[in-house]
Amino acid sequence: MTAQPSALLLDVEGTTTPVDFVYRVLFPYAHARIAEYLARSFDRADVRDDVRGLGQEHAADVAAGRRPPAWAETPEAATAYARWLMDQDRKATALKSLQGRIWEEGFRAGALAGQVYEDVPRAFERWTKAGRTIAIFSSGSVLAQKLLFAYSNAGDLTPHLRGYFDTTTGAKREAESYRRIAAELLFDPASILFASDVAAELDAARAARLDTALCVREGPAPAASAHRVIRTFDDLQGR
Repeated sequence: MTAQPSALLLDVEGTTTPVDFVYRVLFPYAHARIAEYLARSFDRADVRDDVRGLGQEHAADVAAGRRPPAWAETPEAATAYARWLMDQDRKATALKSLQGRIWEEGFRAGALAGQVYEDVPRAFERWTKAGRTIAIFSSGSVLAQKLLFAYSNAGDLTPHLRGYFDTTTGAKREAESYRRIAAELLFDPASILFASDVAAELDAARAARLDTALCVREGPAPAASAHRVIRTFDDLQGR
């Protein structure tokens, strides 16, 4: 195990940010506003790119024998399918991009404020002073990540962050994603510590030679774990 990692790669939901904030605030906010957002933004080039991505996801669902709502490249059909994906907590890249655009309006208008655990800002400060690189890897879009940390309840934390990675890099349960991140950050994988609340993600990171920490913010810790268990980033003191 690396005594002092050169870089910290962090999951968001359940690691830097309470799960309840994501599921009880962010997701309902996008779910309630996506119809109106698509109705007025449908002709924007970036939004149309997201809609085309939804269409590709829909085709894959149909090919897999699933029964999504009927598809057409219209605001109404895109809304129905996007909400169907949200209800399944699907990590679809196009959906996450659309959610990020909706959240952007909410953050900038002051209707949303990102939430981070109380130990996060002091850990960021500690790691930054130690000269360590901090990066984020989340299924939420890069835009959504930047907004959450820029408009957080602890202030603007983005000066501490040097990289943001989402599903355009790859799936979080595939080792190749972590190899790509290490290459982009210009670090040997073994010098990076990845913290997440999902053991399968940590397994993939470990397969890519990253150091790992299982973040258990609430509830009992697992009886046995292949990964070091932490309760807060304070448990990474000296790391």
